[in-house]
Amino acid sequence: MLIHPWDAPRDDTWQRWLATHDFGQLAVNGPPGEPPFVQPLHFAYDAGRDEAVTHLARPNPLWPAIEAAPAVLLSVVDDYAFVPGPWQAEPGTPPEHGVPTSLYAAVQLRCHAHVVDDPAEKAALLNRQVGHFQPEGGSARAAAGEAPYGRLLSGIRGLRLEVTEVRAKFKYAGKRSQEVRDRIADGLADRRQARDAAARGHVLRVGPTGG
Repeated sequence: MLIHPWDAPRDDTWQRWLATHDFGQLAVNGPPGEPPFVQPLHFAYDAGRDEAVTHLARPNPLWPAIEAAPAVLLSVVDDYAFVPGPWQAEPGTPPEHGVPTSLYAAVQLRCHAHVVDDPAEKAALLNRQVGHFQPEGGSARAAAGEAPYGRLLSGIRGLRLEVTEVRAKFKYAGKRSQEVRDRIADGLADRRQARDAAARGHVLRVGPTGG
C-alpha cells in the first residue's frame, strides 16, 4: 500500500479508528504458485498488548497455511467514498478538468500468528473477544469443560495475532487546497451515501499537511 506523507496519520488516529472498526480480512500466504488465502472475520484489537485476537472453525482451510507461514496480514478498510472529478478542480481550473479519486481509511497489521488449541486458553481468548463486542454482558462466559460453551471449544481454533508492523493510511484530500477540501466536504454532506458522513468527518479533521 502506497502511503504519501499527506495521507499518513501523525498521531494515534489509527489506533482509535481501529478500536471501532473490528471487521477485516486476514491474508495468509497460499502454497507456492497459488494466490493468498483471504478470510473475512471479526477481531478484537488490544493496543496495550499490541495484538488482535480472533477464532475460526477447525475445518477452515487456512490452518495448514498459517502453520506453514505464520507471517500474516490483517487488513481493515472503511469510511470510503468516491469523489467526482468536478469536486477536485482547483480554483481557476474548469470543473471538468478535476480528477476523480477515492477517499478511504486503511490499516494493515503485519502479524505473527499464534494458533491457540489449549481449551482453557481458547476460552480465555473467546471471553476477550466477546468482551470487546458485548461489553454490556448478556452472555455466559466460556470455560473449558463447562456448559454452555465448553463442549463447543473443540470445534474452533483460536488465533493470537502478534502485531509486528503497522501501516496506516487516511486518504482524505490532505494535499488539496482548503477551497477544494471545503467543496468535497459540502458535496459529501449533500450526497449522503452510505459512508459519506464518515468520510466527510475525516476530510474536516485531516489538515492540508496530513492526518
